[in-house]
Amino acid sequence: MKKRSIKSTICIATLLLFYGCDKFLDIKPQFTQDAENFFLTPVDYERGLIGAYDLLQSSFLTQWVGEIASDNTIAGGESVTDTEGLHQIDNMQHNAVNNELRNIFRWNYAGITRVNFIMDNKDNIDFVGKDRVLAEARFLRAYYYFELVKYFGDVPLVIDKTLGSEEVIQQTRAPKSEVYEAIENDLIFASQFLDWTSSDKGRVTKGASLALLGKVYLYQDKFSKATEAFERVIQEGPYGLFNDYSTLFFLENENNLETVFDIEYSGAEGGSYECLICLEGNAAPGFQGIRQYKGPVYGNGNSYNLPTKELYDAFDPADIRRDATVLCLDSFIAAQANPDDITYAKGGGGHTGYYNNKYIKRQGEIGLPDDDLTSPVNYRVIRFADVLLMAAEAHARSTSVNEDKARTYLNLVRTRVQQPDLNSSGQQLILDIWKERRLELSCEGHRFFDLVRTGQAKDFIIGFIPGKHELFPIPQVEIDLAGGSWAQNPNY
Repeated sequence: MKKRSIKSTICIATLLLFYGCDKFLDIKPQFTQDAENFFLTPVDYERGLIGAYDLLQSSFLTQWVGEIASDNTIAGGESVTDTEGLHQIDNMQHNAVNNELRNIFRWNYAGITRVNFIMDNKDNIDFVGKDRVLAEARFLRAYYYFELVKYFGDVPLVIDKTLGSEEVIQQTRAPKSEVYEAIENDLIFASQFLDWTSSDKGRVTKGASLALLGKVYLYQDKFSKATEAFERVIQEGPYGLFNDYSTLFFLENENNLETVFDIEYSGAEGGSYECLICLEGNAAPGFQGIRQYKGPVYGNGNSYNLPTKELYDAFDPADIRRDATVLCLDSFIAAQANPDDITYAKGGGGHTGYYNNKYIKRQGEIGLPDDDLTSPVNYRVIRFADVLLMAAEAHARSTSVNEDKARTYLNLVRTRVQQPDLNSSGQQLILDIWKERRLELSCEGHRFFDLVRTGQAKDFIIGFIPGKHELFPIPQVEIDLAGGSWAQNPNY
């Protein structure tokens, strides 16, 4: 039987508190429910939870920024003013006035607000399955806060309550250590009440909670705690490595045994460029597609987030991950039966000749018009290979070092793609694990944050200024809305 999808088709107008997106307002009758007469039945809690899941749609921004801010890709697009904020980030010239950064800030807080609506009303009624609803909600809040703390460091921390307009102005930025503690508490709770699997495709699980918890520990250099969380996922979870990396990211192979946490998308509902957060499809593949392309296999797109030649050359040519990750378009065309009939255009925002082959518009994986916006391809937030490499790093960097396990997990990832085992130790082993993370996870949105948390960013990113670019600036409009009381991040 086909599993049901958690992807939202119902939103509650007064719960969503959002910025005028049509799909959130298309409810009949409108405005008939508010916090005073909602959360009175189990169905209300499920509907509220679906609304909290819906902000996962914003994942396309981390898919872009996590690569464009690094050495892996350039912004691309039609011109240097096409999504100008991405070009500013690409050049390490971003400041507090940046649409993409503001969207990351407000969209993640919108998700947190929706969770807090549920938690603020958690004691209204008791029902079978309530612990599971609260556990999923708290996972989502942890995920949204983790996104915020990765980008901005200290951020306002609001837990289990909704704020009035005066209270919003009074909020201060909490130290990131407090934010991390709240994230940890939510994920520990979630891991206690969720099962390893779910009958509803797209719902978070125990494995997702423990894997994200381990990642949160890793980002704080809490290596012993990280190993504990990762070991539970590895030893107790139902996960493994998919056997064919070259097709791992195809639509037909979604929800395989390597999926620990993904964000579900649908190609069955259209959308608008005016409200990318309103979409049901994944915006990334269409935007990352080949501009004005006419030919086999792929579809035309907008040439965003283009891999660099340096990334392509970082792979051993025998490593199947190279071509699965980076499409060298001219080589692909030359290998076709009718190369002279295949055409495409180069965007004015930069052209490298390479495209993100993991998340790209392919024929047979295209949703409804405008099909740039309605890809049904899921975003794999955490894969089992990622867990193995994070566990390897945690074991290699822990005070109770276990290099045997670190090498075992590293080489499991390499063996899957027919790469020889590595037998390094000490600092070289750590460097090998970090390099493997790049090869395994390129174009998935992790690279910039990996470089920052490991202290390597200044060595790999042109224009990176230590003491500044580890964090992104708090959007100036948010500082203004808070009454000007928030200090800006250093050196912005």
